[in-house]
Amino acid sequence: MYGAMHGAMDAAGVFDSGNTAWLMMASAMVMLMAPGLAFFYGGMVKTGQVIAMLKMCFACIAFVTVIWFAVGYSLAFGDDAGGLGLIGDLGHAFMMGVPLDSRTGTVPTVMFSMFHMSFAIVTVALISGSVAGRAKMTGWMIFVCVWTLLVYVPMAHWVFDPDGWVAKQVGAVDLSGGTVVELSSGAAGLALAMVAGKRKDFERQTIRPHNLPLVVIGLSLLWFGWFGFNTGSSLTVPGAAAMAFVNTQFAAGAAMVGWAVTSWFRNRKVSLLDMCMGAVTGMVALTPAAADVTAVWATVIGFLAGLTCAFAISWKFRFGVDDTLDVVGIHGWGGLFGMVMLGLASTGLVSGQDGLFYGGSWSLLGRQLTAVVVLGLFSFGMTAAIGTVIERTVGFRLPGGSVEEEQVYDRDVDVQLQDLTDSVRGGSEEPSEAAALLARLRELVAVEPGDAGVDGDAVRGPGSGS
Repeated sequence: MYGAMHGAMDAAGVFDSGNTAWLMMASAMVMLMAPGLAFFYGGMVKTGQVIAMLKMCFACIAFVTVIWFAVGYSLAFGDDAGGLGLIGDLGHAFMMGVPLDSRTGTVPTVMFSMFHMSFAIVTVALISGSVAGRAKMTGWMIFVCVWTLLVYVPMAHWVFDPDGWVAKQVGAVDLSGGTVVELSSGAAGLALAMVAGKRKDFERQTIRPHNLPLVVIGLSLLWFGWFGFNTGSSLTVPGAAAMAFVNTQFAAGAAMVGWAVTSWFRNRKVSLLDMCMGAVTGMVALTPAAADVTAVWATVIGFLAGLTCAFAISWKFRFGVDDTLDVVGIHGWGGLFGMVMLGLASTGLVSGQDGLFYGGSWSLLGRQLTAVVVLGLFSFGMTAAIGTVIERTVGFRLPGGSVEEEQVYDRDVDVQLQDLTDSVRGGSEEPSEAAALLARLRELVAVEPGDAGVDGDAVRGPGSGS
């Protein structure tokens, strides 16, 4: 996809300075989504899990960067091996044969590689939300490396490379990664959650976000990065990048409204967390379409995605799968929904293929569904196999279902509680009374939703029936 952006690498040629400058900016914006995701997830988990959550996301940046440099780019965008559209060759391993004057489309190949590397980083980081709080760090790091090589890289070749079998033989349209990024992470999250098993308090207690301001900061970084995510994929058609930029905003805003409608219908309340998750849902659903739909359809897609994903996150309780931070309901369902809507509402501005509502035939919708089914099953099956092997060897889940906590973080909480105790005590209380107050403060911090009849944003989390 991406039109000429996905053409084969040329030796020397004419660069488009404007496209090159924006792709550099877009790559930096997408890279910022990884820390943004770390904050977004970190704010939603319990206090003792936040550092582990940050480590899981930042580990993706380190390992995927090295893998992409070594063989990832070459296998994803190198010359097709065997002519089957399944995988590239190793001709560009360690970025060999990619001189400074080489270009892909109208941009330097090195910048094209960097842009897609940022996609790979974000994709595997998304999966971490499905096993938040119960994944062993050693097992997770091994998973990141193996999954990137065996799952993400082949899918990137299938969809993003013009010789890939999904792009060339199936003919499905996926401009910014509705299948490769969103659907695949949702399917992988489902498989990994099944391998890791349930938490002890699954279905009994909802997750209480320990820091909603951190969630909002994470969302802000994700939102900012998503403008680069979608616009960087639409540089070959005049005006397309601007349309993708506008569509991203409209879809996110409309999805917040859609999610809020569902939340109000079910609970007669709308929390701040609901609004944050709704915004992500709209951008997820727009990802495969980017600039290939009108602003009106971007708004409709966002609203309907928010409306339906708010229901989809509750399916984990029906099927008994502990998807901790609703990766399946948001990214899996959102990516699927966006692919289907593109088959209906595509204007052909970037892809050159009209959707059913614009005079096209049913064939595009059929090709979209084919890509969804094949890539979803591939990601699910491979992830289940990888996760099972890791669990049976080095171990994937923490022993006894315990929660990985950073002791330094726990001591920091104690220090804060001690400072609070001292300020309340004012130096006039007896030591025993101060100790009793400190113990009571610790109990209050550890209170779970429903224990004290607490309500509102501070205690409501993903999958809470929002």
